[in-house]
Amino acid sequence: MTELLAHHLRELQDVMAEHAFALDASGLSAPSVTFWTAWDDDMLAGFGALKQLSPSHGEVKSMRASPVARGKGVGRAILAHIVAEARKRGYERLSLETGTATLHVPAISLYRSAGFVSCGAFSDYQPSAHNQFFMLDLRI
Repeated sequence: MTELLAHHLRELQDVMAEHAFALDASGLSAPSVTFWTAWDDDMLAGFGALKQLSPSHGEVKSMRASPVARGKGVGRAILAHIVAEARKRGYERLSLETGTATLHVPAISLYRSAGFVSCGAFSDYQPSAHNQFFMLDLRI
């Protein structure tokens, strides 16, 4: 797990610099964050997290499919799990921040196909040319 998380953080830092807001291991272990992993037998296929921003608002954090698992539905399964958990918790809204670099295109496509729509910055985020924001209304 540590290796995939380090790869994830390095890759984002390379393309987003100070605009990369992915959580490291200590951030993922915060009380407001729930972290899940997906496995294919003994191979880590990916991970994702849900951060509680308020009693009615959650944020998708640090989603990543392992390079060998890409294109196999791992990201879709993790996102579906996060959305289901947000609904179970009674959240009204689920938000996320992601990048604008080419490497983010598959993730953006996934988010849009799951019903996320573009929105303005939320929480403590500041908009920049390196990031964009999406939300899913869970009351629908």
